Amino acid sequence: MKTAEYLGEEVILSELGRALAERRIGKRLTQAELAKQAGIGKRTLERIEGGNSCQTSALIRVLRVLDLQDALSQLIPPSGPTPMGLLKLKKKERKRAPSQRPPKASQSGGPGNRGKKWTWGDGA
Repeated sequence: MKTAEYLGEEVILSELGRALAERRIGKRLTQAELAKQAGIGKRTLERIEGGNSCQTSALIRVLRVLDLQDALSQLIPPSGPTPMGLLKLKKKERKRAPSQRPPKASQSGGPGNRGKKWTWGDGA
């Protein structure tokens, strides 16, 4: 169903009703069968397919029976990260690669004493 910003509610409801009726017919269901499976009155389904307004719960029940409930997630896109969430993510972001450090020598007394055994200095 294609909708544009300039279309009124009546046109959109009419297109929605037509699309639901096509889907129902494609699934080989009568209005009475679909209404019963959805737990709504047949007259309510007739109004929906006729392009009249309806309760959201009735529409959701019809969508479930027609296996269209996943289409509801497209009505409201997921929200992006909050500004505070972005700041937290930015703090965890690495700024540069780690430098290449030479391996530490075991028992070394420092950079000038490589290879010498370390002692306390009181018994030398």
